[in-house]
Amino acid sequence: MTESRKIKMTIGSVELEAESFNTPTADAIYAALPFDSVASTWGDEVYFATPVHVRKERDAKDVVEAGELAFWVEGDSIAIGFGPTPVSRGKEIRLAARTNIWGKALGPVTQLRRVKGGALVRVEGSGYRRLLPESRRGESGGLDDVL
Repeated sequence: MTESRKIKMTIGSVELEAESFNTPTADAIYAALPFDSVASTWGDEVYFATPVHVRKERDAKDVVEAGELAFWVEGDSIAIGFGPTPVSRGKEIRLAARTNIWGKALGPVTQLRRVKGGALVRVEGSGYRRLLPESRRGESGGLDDVL
């Protein structure tokens, strides 16, 4: 797929818009949308389980830039680093293992500092639409914005 796909992640009180890349991991995540999860934190990283199972990609890495969206293959989880973690050297953002980079946040990820472990997570396509039941269809032809 060559066009960029937008994703909205609501993690506790934080809303992040993101853009997915053209990778197998991004394709698998996008195909699984929408899904819910529960956030965990590890230093300046928020991560959460997904229904997605993929293999590690050739260019997987453990040191990431703030805003890069990572997929932790061993835990089937999305990881978003925004500062040092317990395994970082200096100020780098080092994740627990090599991860697939599948997208980037379109806003500041430092707002994730407000997220506490146990916060509810919702991941969905930005602009996601659903078909309403026949009895609720209006003049729009049955499509209703969810966002």
